[in-house]
Amino acid sequence: MDITSAETGSKGRYSTIVEGHEAEVTYSRASPQLVIVDHTGVPDALRGKGVGQALAVHAVEEARKGGWKIMPLCPFFRAQAMRHKEWHDVVNL
Repeated sequence: MDITSAETGSKGRYSTIVEGHEAEVTYSRASPQLVIVDHTGVPDALRGKGVGQALAVHAVEEARKGGWKIMPLCPFFRAQAMRHKEWHDVVNL
């Protein structure tokens, strides 16, 4: 799955197009060391196909590479982080 990144000022997003539908994770950069994930959007046509999970994993990997932490305000991302203890090095619950 090809995931693209875009950041403008303090706002950013990770997105992908699968089967002609776009899904995204959006975030705000609170500081150089903290990103707040505020939304995960997956169209109904893609639900249950692991697209939201793939976007969440990408966000975690980017945080590790960038040396920042994630505060998950998005209910989906927060639920995923609670299931994945191995993310707790970068996710602040």
